Amino acid sequence: MILPGPGMILTRGTLHHKEKHSTHARVGMAGVGSVVDVQGTVADGFEPVRDAFAANFTRHGERGAAMVLYREGEKVVDLWGGTKAPDTDTSDTDTSDTKAPDDGENGPGASGGVPEPWTQDTAQVVRSVTKGVAAAVPLLLHQRGQLDLDGRVSTYWPEFKAAGKERVLVRHLLAHRTGVPVLDTPLTPAEAVDGISGPRAVAAQRPVWEPGTAHGYHAQTYSWLLGELVRRVTGRTIGRWIAEEIARPLGLDLWLGLPEEQRARVGRIAAVEALAAPAAHGPRIRPKRSVAEAYRDPESLTRRAFAAITPVPDENDPAYLAAELPASGGVATAEALARFYAALIGPLPSARTARSGGRLFAPATLTMARTEESAGPDRVLVVGTRYGLGYMLHGPACPLLGPGSFGHPGRGGSLAFADPEARIGFAYVTNGMRRGVTADPRAQALVRAVRTSLAAREA
Repeated sequence: MILPGPGMILTRGTLHHKEKHSTHARVGMAGVGSVVDVQGTVADGFEPVRDAFAANFTRHGERGAAMVLYREGEKVVDLWGGTKAPDTDTSDTDTSDTKAPDDGENGPGASGGVPEPWTQDTAQVVRSVTKGVAAAVPLLLHQRGQLDLDGRVSTYWPEFKAAGKERVLVRHLLAHRTGVPVLDTPLTPAEAVDGISGPRAVAAQRPVWEPGTAHGYHAQTYSWLLGELVRRVTGRTIGRWIAEEIARPLGLDLWLGLPEEQRARVGRIAAVEALAAPAAHGPRIRPKRSVAEAYRDPESLTRRAFAAITPVPDENDPAYLAAELPASGGVATAEALARFYAALIGPLPSARTARSGGRLFAPATLTMARTEESAGPDRVLVVGTRYGLGYMLHGPACPLLGPGSFGHPGRGGSLAFADPEARIGFAYVTNGMRRGVTADPRAQALVRAVRTSLAAREA
């Protein structure tokens, strides 16, 4: 457990639930000269998670964040703190390879004065965490007999078979094996969200490797590949399908296509610099030279994959938030994401749905979601990655709770996943974008604390 230090006071008071305690911390933000309130509740035995969350503000330069943990369908951790807009806002939110969103003055969370505090219902753009939510759609369609995962994509979307893609299977698309992580002609931000240009571009694109023979992260093109497939199968946009079949029945504050009336709830993202790690906590982690070089090389698949939309869109722009980009454009609270993953693996007592007693994935679907489809050197991310059907799996590049965990990180920090063996749904969201794609140190500190808490409870 982290002991309170200068500028850091942890207090705890009993709530109505006899095993859950309120938490309030005044945490000094290293290098910033201010303090942040950390608030929320933790169940007995999960105090290490509370301490790790608070420590992220002092050790890792956190600005605004939330973290929620469900266990056996019940919420056991609910924490939030900081501000809705990072107080180190800059105009460049580069996270290691391409210039990220312009930080204009009219996006959500902009207050123009005293920073607005993060509250329990603050929602956040979660970037590629969205992929894990979107991946549930084709799996549920398969579960309902509406989509064949071993069928050809062109069966549902005839135009897609162009340029050597006639044998691409639906499972190839979900496991990042399609061979279309890049676009020879990148889309503009306006084209990326118009619902027409993206599907047309990926349908015409020639694969950069033979589909099914290798894998590489489809960082941006996943939006149009998956979104158009769902539209062809269901007649609904993927954002509408998620709203009607997942978010509303489960009571989730989660959107792919943010309604205008929800904009005021959304935090503002911006780049934050990593703090130098104190010697006591180990050296600062730096990317391997080959990874860094791939991000810098404008001709590499790495750089081209993340630059499929050029110039990079302003992710704080209401027009971007209103678009339905399942690769990167989801907006959610930590509560919604943790509850979503908890519902994938088991029933939620308060779920407003009759399907499977509140559980989304049938046992066979859950097995498919986390069965390894791709593993080894990733042609885009360069490092070794593991994918199931739409989900990243636990491994060195993306450490989750354990071997059976499945979920998805968001480039810059956020992370959400489930672990069926531990019976947990985990979510961490942040507005402070750091360099990196799959293993942010703030998220990893929380995962380690969850692991410690679970081990202590079972000892």
